[in-house]
Amino acid sequence: MKVSLKAKYAIMAALDLASNNGTSPVQAKSIARRQTIPPRFLEHVLNAMKKAGFVESVRGAQGGYLLSRPLSDISLADLVEALDGPLSPEPRRSMSARRAHGQSKPELVLADVWEQVRQAELGVLSAVTLKELAERYARLDQERTLMYHI
Repeated sequence: MKVSLKAKYAIMAALDLASNNGTSPVQAKSIARRQTIPPRFLEHVLNAMKKAGFVESVRGAQGGYLLSRPLSDISLADLVEALDGPLSPEPRRSMSARRAHGQSKPELVLADVWEQVRQAELGVLSAVTLKELAERYARLDQERTLMYHI
């Protein structure tokens, strides 16, 4: 499965917004700096996320972006589909329809396997929510923070 850089950046931006707990808007330039995303590209990503209903923007000096839905309501599949298009598998065709389209024997043999792979990918991406990722992100952040005792 190929996930575009745009979709990866959308996931990273959503995680950044999630880690801010939605208390105040986060400026795009702050997200870009923390996540090492080119600022102009991030603006395009955030606009796509806004169109898809994942974020809302607040104008003004203290403005920025906020997640517009609960973390548990946003799956990875939702984010990837919003940025890359539909993940749903191709419509199943009968064996005779596949033969009619000139598929070779190896293609015919593997067609069902690739269908199962697409279904599995979609299932995994649909099962993982932004809430779960944010919890993992927070745990990793805690593990990496060094504790100094004097």
